[in-house]
Amino acid sequence: MRRNQEVNDSVILDIGMKCLAEKLGIINAEKFITLILRQSFDYTKWRDENLFIGMSVEEISQAAKQYCEQNPDE
Repeated sequence: MRRNQEVNDSVILDIGMKCLAEKLGIINAEKFITLILRQSFDYTKWRDENLFIGMSVEEISQAAKQYCEQNPDE
C-alpha cells in the first residue's frame, strides 16, 4: 500500500493493528489501544511536544525525502 493511497476503515484498522502487534507484541498493542481510549489523548499536542524537536523545517523535509526514497512502496 502506498502512503497516500486512500483505503477503507477496515484496511486501516488491520494495517494499524498489525503494526502495533509487530512493534509491541499483541498484549502491549491491546494495552496501548486501551490507554489511548481511556485517556483524552491529543495526538496533535503529543506530536508537537515529541516529534521533530530541535529540527528545522529543512531538516524535517530532508528526513522525509530520504525516508520516501528508502521506502518507495509505502
